[in-house]
Amino acid sequence: MRATAKTLYQIIEDRRSVRIYDPEADFDSEAVSRSLKSAVLAPNSSNMQLWEFYRIQSAKAKEKIAWMCMNQKAAKTAHELIVVVGRRDLWRKRQRALVEEMQRAYPDAAAKQAKRAMNYYKNLIPKYYWTDWFDLWGVMKKIIYFFVGLKRPIVRHGNRADIRISVHKSAALAAENFMLAMKAEGYDSCPMEGMDSLRIKKYLNLPRKAEIVMVIGCGPAAEKGIYSKRFRVPNEEVIKTV
Repeated sequence: MRATAKTLYQIIEDRRSVRIYDPEADFDSEAVSRSLKSAVLAPNSSNMQLWEFYRIQSAKAKEKIAWMCMNQKAAKTAHELIVVVGRRDLWRKRQRALVEEMQRAYPDAAAKQAKRAMNYYKNLIPKYYWTDWFDLWGVMKKIIYFFVGLKRPIVRHGNRADIRISVHKSAALAAENFMLAMKAEGYDSCPMEGMDSLRIKKYLNLPRKAEIVMVIGCGPAAEKGIYSKRFRVPNEEVIKTV
């Protein structure tokens, strides 16, 4: 086993959801900056990067967000809070940026790979992400996929709910990158879903289609910050070989 693998596995093993943080311990806020830079390197659907990360640093803002997280200790005692936001509404902006990137990456527009990349981002991405008020286009795509899928494999997601799930999955991958990076920095974290997402959206002045994915508390763990020993169901129940 490579030394880098041993290091990574140890970080994964050591990462726990810490519920109480030590207010007196030293904390390097630059570790959060570095960890967020690792977060945005996470894999994500079509490289659309439909996410945002809000650092909650001021005492007033932390108190507000902690209250919106039901005053969980993982929020109240955290040195910083990170609000992970899904931004499916930014798909047009990201699409334009990716079209420009494809033009830079493939200067020979006539090349086969260039044509495929441009067709994907110029034509297929809008067909996937665009939705109407009643999501009728999403229903129509589902019908088309059903009949095409009778003859061959086809990607079957495409309505509004599918898009939301895709965005949340990508944001969750980034959140995991952040938490592992924080552990590598010597700090702990705790992802929270117990929150009033509507109040947090209003407090951050987010648009209607933005969605709070999770709030992450982070900092140096207190002595009793982990409530119990780790429990996982047996590997054979969840790891299958076909």
